[in-house]
Amino acid sequence: MIEHRLIERMLEIVRREISSMKDTRDADPVFIDTVVDFVRTYADRTHHGKEEDILFKELAGKKMSASDQALMEELVEEHKFGRKTVKALVDAKNEYAAGNREAVSAIIEQLEILARFYPEHIRKEDKVFFPSTEKLFSQEEQDAMLEAFGEFDRKMIHEKYAALVEQLKR
Repeated sequence: MIEHRLIERMLEIVRREISSMKDTRDADPVFIDTVVDFVRTYADRTHHGKEEDILFKELAGKKMSASDQALMEELVEEHKFGRKTVKALVDAKNEYAAGNREAVSAIIEQLEILARFYPEHIRKEDKVFFPSTEKLFSQEEQDAMLEAFGEFDRKMIHEKYAALVEQLKR
């Protein structure tokens, strides 16, 4: 849940930028790239990655309630929705950078979708899913997952920049 606080802080910045874009009808492609990198690397690959690759896999071996199981499936679909929205944001930014000034509307639209989506997604996790499913794990299991989360985080920076170097070699 600590990671959610940083995502919320980024969303505040995104909302300010949306307001500015609406006023100026102009977009900053570097800002968009920064938001995309943050969402893809931190919110999705790092945060959602730990949920999907560690927490949800551990929960698969537990006897969850039908409502928790349904909510977990919903959260996975929401993660996919977030990825799709970021792709649409990148596409709009690329159109804008190629000279299509009308694409600023699509950029604003995708940023607004993200700014509305994440707070509700975070609320579901923080207030409903995490408190309910946490009870399914012993303290030892929770400690082991925290250790696995830390190891996941340690690998992320290396994964990100190894991929960057491979991409730049082409």
